Amino acid sequence: MLPLPGSPGSSWALYKARFKGAFEGADPRVCAAFWLFGLINNVLYVIILSSALDLVGPRVPKAVVLLADVVPGFLTKLVAPYFIHTVSYSVRIIILVTLSTSGMLLIALTPTSTDMDAIATKMAGVVLASLSSGGGELSFLGLTSYYGHFALAAWGSGTGGAGLLGAGAYAITTTSLGLSVRKSLLVFSFLPLFMVFSFFIVLPRGSIEKRSSRRADYEEVSSSDVSEDVSNNDEAHEQWRETNDGEGLLSTSSHSDASRASTSASTEQIHSNSAWAGLKDNLKRSRSLFLPYMLPLLLVYIAEYTINQGVAPTLLFPLSRTPFTQYRAFYPVYGAIYQMGVFISRSSTPFVRVHNLYLPSLLQVINLLLLTLQALYNFIPNVYIVFAVIFWEGLLGGLVYVNTFAEITDKVPKEEREFSLGATSVSDSGGVCIAGFLGMAFEVWLCDWQVRHSRDYCHRL
Repeated sequence: MLPLPGSPGSSWALYKARFKGAFEGADPRVCAAFWLFGLINNVLYVIILSSALDLVGPRVPKAVVLLADVVPGFLTKLVAPYFIHTVSYSVRIIILVTLSTSGMLLIALTPTSTDMDAIATKMAGVVLASLSSGGGELSFLGLTSYYGHFALAAWGSGTGGAGLLGAGAYAITTTSLGLSVRKSLLVFSFLPLFMVFSFFIVLPRGSIEKRSSRRADYEEVSSSDVSEDVSNNDEAHEQWRETNDGEGLLSTSSHSDASRASTSASTEQIHSNSAWAGLKDNLKRSRSLFLPYMLPLLLVYIAEYTINQGVAPTLLFPLSRTPFTQYRAFYPVYGAIYQMGVFISRSSTPFVRVHNLYLPSLLQVINLLLLTLQALYNFIPNVYIVFAVIFWEGLLGGLVYVNTFAEITDKVPKEEREFSLGATSVSDSGGVCIAGFLGMAFEVWLCDWQVRHSRDYCHRL
């Protein structure tokens, strides 16, 4: 633990040495590759949410974009862990990049009008990008099992950086640089190509190849067992044929064909039983992951995204008591402060570890209650205290996310770790989906309450 600044044991040299020690043994190429994986896989998600108003116009609920951006990824994480191991990582990267690039191009090249046909086409593009993001998260989390804690820490930091970069980049291109929405989205559509660069150029792939080799050896042993069974069947058939030699060539040929058919059926049955047994094992593993890992991650995401989507738009103050000149400035500032907290906490595992995942999850639920009460009764004296609570919300959300997967890396047996990391990732998307529906109800309810109590700020956005 680092000494406090100003204490007798503190010095810049000591801080520098301790900081360097925290990264001892880290491979810069692995850290760079996984940071880029986290950044690129999540940044399009943020950019799409940031452009929600431009995509659907003011008359369509923005939660439509949120759900299109989350539900397909959630379904992917729900189903894919049970079969995605049969697809190599190289093939997955190509599929992910194709999906996300195609989705962004479809969004960008669709006419900017907000009629229903154009909106439906844009949402189809959002769905493609969401499928890529969901498949990417479970794939890259699984991939960290080959590279250890530093890979996981870099991935977490990259996902946190995606929030800051995505929201900032869209604002800069459309306002500071003056690019149109279409041109901005066209530029962003080529970001997934960095995944190809990171995987095939930056990432050392020796660990993947070693594990693949071990799996091949295992499959070869299994195949030899099957071959031995087949050989035994052939020997038995040969003995039968010798004892029935007088039945003629036609009879021998007929029994030989029957034997081959029986052997083929036996082989298929063995492989089918093996696949079914593997599926049952994975379902059993999923049940064992729910209470220690999935549930706290689910709770923290429900609470924080209900705050972000349903409560934050109603956390408004008279402009004379704030640094803002218009009410629509509150929400993006809340979002930026939240993303800063997420980035810091998702980058924290080399320095801080949280083992009790339920404590920060419950603190996040308390944040939801506190900010909901503020929206109702307006008892917090100024916006700066709300800024602090929103920053704390981001810290808690990022802590639970990155420490959930760090705990799995520490405690789950190595042979089950790749599946467990990918399967647990369904909780964050599930939480966002639930919060998307809750947020729509919360925002309408809280805004109506405020208007009835002579605070109509939410109607001035």
